[in-house]
Parts: sequence; C-alpha cells; structure tokens
Amino acid sequence: MPEAASAAVTRASIGDSEFDRDTAVTRRAPGVYDIGLSAGWTIINAVNGGYLLAVLGRALADALPHTDPFTISAHYLTASRPGPAVVRTETARTGRALSTGQASLFQYDDDGNEVERIRALASYGDLDALPDDVRTSAKPPAIPPMDQCLGAEDGPTPVDGSSAIADRLMLKLDPATLGWALGQPSGRGEMRAWFGLADGRDADPLSLLLAVDALPPTAFELGLKGWVPTVELTVHVRCRPAPGPLRVSITTRNLAGGFLEEDAEVWDSADRLVAQSRQLARVRLG
Repeated sequence: MPEAASAAVTRASIGDSEFDRDTAVTRRAPGVYDIGLSAGWTIINAVNGGYLLAVLGRALADALPHTDPFTISAHYLTASRPGPAVVRTETARTGRALSTGQASLFQYDDDGNEVERIRALASYGDLDALPDDVRTSAKPPAIPPMDQCLGAEDGPTPVDGSSAIADRLMLKLDPATLGWALGQPSGRGEMRAWFGLADGRDADPLSLLLAVDALPPTAFELGLKGWVPTVELTVHVRCRPAPGPLRVSITTRNLAGGFLEEDAEVWDSADRLVAQSRQLARVRLG
C-alpha cells in the first residue's frame, strides 16, 4: 500500500489523538495547570462547552487520586475563547472509592485581569472496579444504520461558524431530526446521531464529556436559530465505553422563559448506557 494511503486509514489511539493533544494540561504547580485552548473546537467563535469540560476533567484526573469521572457539574460563567488559560483545582475529599474536587478555568481580559470562565465540582473513582449488575428500563435510541444517516458533508452549506468543531467529529445525524437543516423543523426537541472523533480515536470516559455536548442543539428542531449557550451542564459517566462509534440521543421537553433543558444519553457499541447528562441552556427568542 502506498505510504499516503496507509496514513489515511491509520486510526488515532487513546492518548495519541487530536482530542488528547488539545485537552492536554501542563502542571505548573500542585493544583495549577496551563493550557492553550484550541480554536479547533469552536462554535460560532465560542469554545465548545463539552471540550472545555473535558479540559477540566483531564486536570482533575491528574489532581485527584482517582482518574475516572463519575459525575461532574459545571457552571459556565463567561464565554471562553481560544488561547491561553489556567485551570486551578482543589481537592475536597479523598476516599477509597470516590474522590471529590473542584476546578475552575480562567483566562485574561484585555487589561490583563483574570476572568473565571467555568467552575466545576466532580467526583472521581475507578470505573473498572464497579460491579456488573445492571437493572434498567432504558433502551438504546432507534437510529438508522450509519450509512442512512447524514453528516456535515451531506449538507448544502455548513452552519455559520460551526465548521471548526465539525472537522474534528464524526457525526451522522438521524434524518428524522434534520428538518431544521431543510427549513422544516419538526417542532420536537429531539436530536440523535452516531458520534465519534474524526481521527478514529475510540471513546473513553473523558471524551464522553465532549460527546454529550457535541450535537446540534435541540433548539434547531424547535424552530429556533443562533447560539444556544450552556448555563450549567452535569454529566454522569456510568461505565467505560466499548470500542466503536457511540449513539447519542438528546431530548428537550420544556422551553420556558428563554431557557431549555437538554437531556442526553450516550450508548456504546455493546448497547450499554455509558453516559447521561442534563444541561440548562439559554436561547434567543424572536
């Protein structure tokens, strides 16, 4: 096989992918980490909230004695932008099964003053140590086969400002949730897709923090346009995902007062519910 063709089919591995490089933090001092937020994960000039949560998640994995996020709740205080940032962590409690800590991400304004962008509280543990007992009424989302779903490359034109993150994801959206792209939103707050990273890297607990916030907002299918900034996002990681593409389902049942909730489920190739999330987001009406 020619060298160029061989490189084209090479899959990135966990720990050696664009996602890993762009979420890598450098420890400056105990509990203090530096990072350059990549412009590759932006949506309409703002850095994606799931990517930012993965950055905080990686810092906490280094700061705490446990490395797997079980639950992480973040409040998005101000919009982050590509460029230098500082993450400060603090350990609240360490135990045999769970460790809890908090992390905040800061950037500098034009006058050189620190501005807090995000503050998160999280509990970490060891996913591999959890028992196998599962009792659930949840079922994987009914999504057509991947070759019957549509990606950004299938649309006539990309959504303004979304091409940066779209280039780093493998998203194949369920056609039943794509009415907004044709100017015919269904009015149902639903979004479903096959999800992966464009370089083929398999999912791990940290990339699940990205997956829950990587689909187009359900507000599009409700007939709304424009940026839908996250106010608060909570993610529960339930188990380590199996190799292969993920299925992500997001629903909104209530939009009121200019705010909506998005409830996400992430399922792996072994039909396991590997992550759940809820976020509160602000929408612009009219």
